[in-house]
Amino acid sequence: MSRKLRNIAIIAHVDHGKTTLVDELLKQSGTMDSLRADMETCVMDSNDLEKERGITITAKNTAIRYGDTLINIIDTPGHADFGGEVERVLNMVDGVVLLVDAREGPMPQTKFVTSKALALGLKPIVVINKIDREGSDPDAVVDLTFDLFASLGATDEQLDFPVVYASAKNGYGMMNLNEESDNLICLFDTIIEHVQEPEGDPDAPLQMLVTTLDWDEYIGRIVIGRIANGRVKTGETITVVHADSSKEDFKVTKLLGFLGLNRIEIKEAQAGDIIAVAGIEHTNIGETIASKENPIALPVMHVDEPTLSMELHVNNSPLAGTEGKLITTRQIRDRLMREIRTNVAMRVEETDSADVYKISGRGELHIGILLETMRREGFEMAVSRPTVIIRTVDGNKQEPYEHVTVDVESEYQGSVIEKLGKRGAEMTSMETNADGCTRIEFMSPTRSLIGYTSEFLTDTRGTGIMHHVFHDYGPYVGPLPGRTNGVLISMENGESVAFALWKLQERGKMFIGSGQKLYEGMIIGINSRDSDMTVNPIKEKKLTNVRASGKDESIDLVPPLNLSLERAIEFIADDELVEITPKSIRLRKRHLKENERKRATPRAS
Repeated sequence: MSRKLRNIAIIAHVDHGKTTLVDELLKQSGTMDSLRADMETCVMDSNDLEKERGITITAKNTAIRYGDTLINIIDTPGHADFGGEVERVLNMVDGVVLLVDAREGPMPQTKFVTSKALALGLKPIVVINKIDREGSDPDAVVDLTFDLFASLGATDEQLDFPVVYASAKNGYGMMNLNEESDNLICLFDTIIEHVQEPEGDPDAPLQMLVTTLDWDEYIGRIVIGRIANGRVKTGETITVVHADSSKEDFKVTKLLGFLGLNRIEIKEAQAGDIIAVAGIEHTNIGETIASKENPIALPVMHVDEPTLSMELHVNNSPLAGTEGKLITTRQIRDRLMREIRTNVAMRVEETDSADVYKISGRGELHIGILLETMRREGFEMAVSRPTVIIRTVDGNKQEPYEHVTVDVESEYQGSVIEKLGKRGAEMTSMETNADGCTRIEFMSPTRSLIGYTSEFLTDTRGTGIMHHVFHDYGPYVGPLPGRTNGVLISMENGESVAFALWKLQERGKMFIGSGQKLYEGMIIGINSRDSDMTVNPIKEKKLTNVRASGKDESIDLVPPLNLSLERAIEFIADDELVEITPKSIRLRKRHLKENERKRATPRAS
């Protein structure tokens, strides 16, 4: 019997309008009539970090009713650092809506996620969004999207994709640019027509792949996935087939379906349904929930391995414990272990030191989001400079490479090409748009991009836009140039003094203002030269009883550079750490005392 059910994922590049489109689909389907008047925007961005940054970090489920059809929608992350999320959720759907900006066209992250979707055999529906934006060229973007699909090895059936032209922000879409429209009905109809109904035999033994893990204070661990075959009921005893083939029985305490932004309790679900199951205490992502009578495991899901790692230290600075409440090794370890239970693309390893953990992820943003979340929860810690994960294949060293896309004004393109060229990047294409903006693409070792963002923004006067996405492992290119400037290091503990900073700002750019707490070994600025310099930022002006005209000078401090967490992590060198607390981000040397730093520095032979 035919089921009135469709399962789709929405994929797109960062800031192309995925979450805004979901808002409109929820509104126009009538699923959220009660919130229509005062509904906030980007309702699917559920945590503060997502709202602040305007990006989707974790995949989220929702569902809408259109007529008598239930459409399950998964809003997926657009940034490649969260590719682990994307790969899992694409296994739950039968079609994808690919959202492309009518001006920018397909971008690197679009290529990454689209390749995953096409490899799974999913049929795409292309939505050209922001057609009302100045400078948009929808027809050219459709051609670029077709070329992208062809380059990714799409089948003839996948290349014959329907196109919807839309403005998600204004809530309308059309199949032809010459039409008039004030709604998204054509998109609803296209989804129902072109996305196939879920496959699976409801009368076969139960099989469901664990795709996402969640936690609820009242009902405990929640397992989310799509039922591949069979049925499941509340109160039924089921079996979890673990990755090592061992089996464990659990009783289903609750079954939850999705509607709008809510999880609704249901009594029974069958093949094709995307559901949440409570009562399963021990399971990991990629394992199978099966019937007790006939437990057959589904293939274990593969997720791309991490490419970057860094050390996470228990904070041992002189200011440790003054701003955060969670500072002990046990508290940090418990938090990291809790993270890897749901964050499948992240790894945490213990090291020889009880106070140091090695965390590995898909990129700087992936790890940075975890660190930012922890500091907001009240944790204190210190982290090292990121290092790429090198692997050996057939005796040859290989390192991760990234596909880099840069949009810059033409006057700055020479500087960008020169800087990235020195860092081992190879330019693959360059073209200038009608508005004079140049798009340049590079293939670059991941190592060369660590620490480059701040330099890029300086070189382009803050106007450049750079995106990069993991491409593949390639040959190791040997040593690459690092930071060209040294740093200014405090030699004293105490509070910074305006007079001392005024004298020091001639030597470089400061990270601190007056009246800030400092300690010996803390980095307070960038030296204008290539060597480190130890300075005294708490030195006060000497007072005398001799008064002379012109003796008093006005103190004019340049505003300090405020480093974000990601910028701080990019900036530091191998012998430095970023101290992270709920209120502050400080830079410091690993060895706080100058004599210890000298002993740790290898002498030139």
